[in-house]
Amino acid sequence: MDIDPPTTHSHRSDVAEMFRPPVNRAMRVLDRSFFKKTVPVSAATIFNHKNISRVRNELIKSEDALVLPRLQPIIDFKKGDTIMKALLLREGIKHNEPATWSPKVSELVDSGVVGVAPYDLTLEYDYWTYPDIIASILPEDLLSDMPQGFTQIGHVAHFNLREPYLPYRFLIAEILLDKNPTIRTVIRKTEDVGSHSEFRTFPYEHIAGDRDMNVVQNEQNCEFRFNFAKVYFNSRLEVEHRRLVDKFRPGEMVCDVMAGVGPFAVPAGKKKIFVWANDLNPHGYDAMQYAIQKNKVLKFVTAFNMDGRHFIPWAAKELLKNEPLTVKLYPKPPRPDTAAGKKKKPLPPPEIYKRPQVFDHYVMNLPGSAIEFLDAFKGVYEGHENLFAPHTDKPLPLVHVYCFSGHSENEHDDHVDICKRISERLGYTITTEDCVGGTGNPELELSIHNVRLVSPNKQMFCASFRLPREVAFNK
Repeated sequence: MDIDPPTTHSHRSDVAEMFRPPVNRAMRVLDRSFFKKTVPVSAATIFNHKNISRVRNELIKSEDALVLPRLQPIIDFKKGDTIMKALLLREGIKHNEPATWSPKVSELVDSGVVGVAPYDLTLEYDYWTYPDIIASILPEDLLSDMPQGFTQIGHVAHFNLREPYLPYRFLIAEILLDKNPTIRTVIRKTEDVGSHSEFRTFPYEHIAGDRDMNVVQNEQNCEFRFNFAKVYFNSRLEVEHRRLVDKFRPGEMVCDVMAGVGPFAVPAGKKKIFVWANDLNPHGYDAMQYAIQKNKVLKFVTAFNMDGRHFIPWAAKELLKNEPLTVKLYPKPPRPDTAAGKKKKPLPPPEIYKRPQVFDHYVMNLPGSAIEFLDAFKGVYEGHENLFAPHTDKPLPLVHVYCFSGHSENEHDDHVDICKRISERLGYTITTEDCVGGTGNPELELSIHNVRLVSPNKQMFCASFRLPREVAFNK
C-alpha cells in the first residue's frame, strides 16, 4: 500500500482489552468523542511526597505498577480537599480485595506508606495511536493488512491504498493527520509513477488537510524545496543516496544524468565533490538551482536542463573543452582575541581542489528506463585514450545505473537479467562474474546492490561497473 511495502504492525495490542479503544465498525465520519473511555482501576495513594520515588521503583520492580504505553503511572489523586500523588496499579488488583494484592503492596500498606483506593482512568481519542483507532473502525476482514505505511515528503503524506480500503480513505487520512503533527496534507497515488508524465510525476487524489504541495525536505544535512506535484522525490531513498555519495571522494568529478532536485548532487557538493547535475524536468532544474544556492555548493555543483541521452556525450566533450577550474577554500579567521599581547596564530593554508577534465562517476537514477540510455556511452571518450590508464593513472569512469528487475527466489537470477540488459544496450558483454574476485573481467569492477523491494514482484537495484574501453573508445 506504499511505494515500499509498509513495516508490518499487528492490529492486536499486547495490552489488556480493557485498555483498548471502543469499537465502531460502522463509523464513516470520524467521531472523536466516541473514543472516550473510563476504565476502573486501583491506585496506591502515597501519603508522604518523599516516598514517591521509592514507591514507584518498588512497585515497578514487583510488577504491580500499571504499565501502559504513553501513560505516566504517577497521577494526582484527590481525596476530599487534599491533592496527593498516587501510582496506578495493574489490572487485577482490587482496592477492596486484599487477596488480590501482592506481598509488596500489602507490605507498603501495612507500613503506612500507601493506601489502595479506586480510580477512574479516563482514556480519550488523543491517547490512542493511529493503528489503535484504525483497528477499532475498519471491518474485521480488513485488519490483517490494514494501511499503516506511507511516504512522507515534507509535510505531505503519500499513501498507496489498495482497492478494499478506498471507501475508508477519508477516514484513514483524517486520523493520520491527527496522529502525526508534522503532516498537513494527505494524498494517494491514483496511477503509476510516470504513467502520464516523462518527469516521473504521478496523478494523485487529495484526501485530507491543506492542498499545499510546496514542501521543504531535509536530507543529508541539505535543504530541498519543491512542488511535490511537479517533481519526483522519494524520501525512502535517503539511505541509498547516502550510500552512493559516500563512494565519491573529495575532488572527484561526477556526472549526475537524471539528477531530479539534487539528492545525490547537493550532498556530494558539500563533500567538495564536483558535480554536473542534469534533469529534463524544468521544475526539477529550478528546485535543484535553489538547493545549490541554499546549501552553498555553487563552487562545486552546476545544474543543467537537458535530455539525459544528449547530456551524456555532451557533458564529456564540454568538460574537456572547459578551462581548468580551481576552487580555493580559505579557513575562517578566528574570533578576535581580546587578551593583551597575545600573538595571533597564522591561518592554515587554503584547501585547493582542481576539477578533473574527465568524469570519475556517472549516476543514472531513472530505474524505469536508465539502462536504455547506456548506448549513449559508445565513443564518449573516442580520441582521448591518452587521458586514461595505461597512459595515465586515471581509470575510466564508474557508471552507477539504477534499474528494476523481478524479485526472484534466487537473487542471482535478477543479477543475470540486469547484466543481459546492460550488455544489450552497451554492445559489450558484461556478466555476473565480472566482479572483483570473480572469474570474469575484474577491470569492470561490477557490483549489483539491492536497493529496495518496490512490490512483491519488483525489486530496485543499482548496478555499478567500470565503463569498458571497447565502449568508451568506440569508433
